[in-house]
Amino acid sequence: MTVYIIGAGPGDPDLITVKGRRLIQTCPVVLYTGSLVPRALLQDTAPDAFIADTSSMNLDEIIGHMKAAHDRGQDVARVHTGDPMIYGSTAEQMRRCDALGIPYQVIPGVSSYAAAAAALSQELTLPELSQTVIISRCEGRTPMPEGEDLVALAQHKATLVLFLSVAMIKKITRQLRPLLGDDCPVAIVYKATWPDQLILRGTLENISAQVTDAKITSHSIIIIGRVLGTTDFAESRLYASDFSHGFRKAKVEESLT
Repeated sequence: MTVYIIGAGPGDPDLITVKGRRLIQTCPVVLYTGSLVPRALLQDTAPDAFIADTSSMNLDEIIGHMKAAHDRGQDVARVHTGDPMIYGSTAEQMRRCDALGIPYQVIPGVSSYAAAAAALSQELTLPELSQTVIISRCEGRTPMPEGEDLVALAQHKATLVLFLSVAMIKKITRQLRPLLGDDCPVAIVYKATWPDQLILRGTLENISAQVTDAKITSHSIIIIGRVLGTTDFAESRLYASDFSHGFRKAKVEESLT
């Protein structure tokens, strides 16, 4: 018996691993986050599978289902949105499983931040402009650890990706404008890959008004940084004709004599 913690991807039912889909189809117990996981992923579950939406459950109730399945010797597909290892609230479930002796395995998924970058057709790391991506959130009901406040992170001038923060966009722009500049580009992707996906593009000066006009308060990824929309960046050395690596020898032009 194993609890499979499955990343269902950002919303599009096709953006799930083959392994994740197979486990959802074959596990006799399926626990899914109904507020975010598309119902289309549950269409091909086993005919007699026990399926439960955990969005209204607390941790004890969720673990109770896992323990009951463990006692029956039944595998569990525990289906989370995006990738379960980023803001997935999975660590406490794994800790409970460890304490109860319940085996588990994590099946990674496409994170919503990767889906947001894809929706923008935007590489988040550009040579000589930004080679670092900082994934974080604005402080809300969950306090931030010391040294991880937004201003401290933004001082790196790296590409900044924020989860769970769009409702605090005014606070974000107020804090970052003095540091990054009013003209610093910002993109917000609401419900990346869902049918009602919405993309907002602007700057730290004007993005807050766009969010207010669009009435967006959740389910969004915020990306902040100079990589957004720029075409003035150096090309990667990876494909340069004078660059050798383990799979290609550099082409050196002969000098004319």
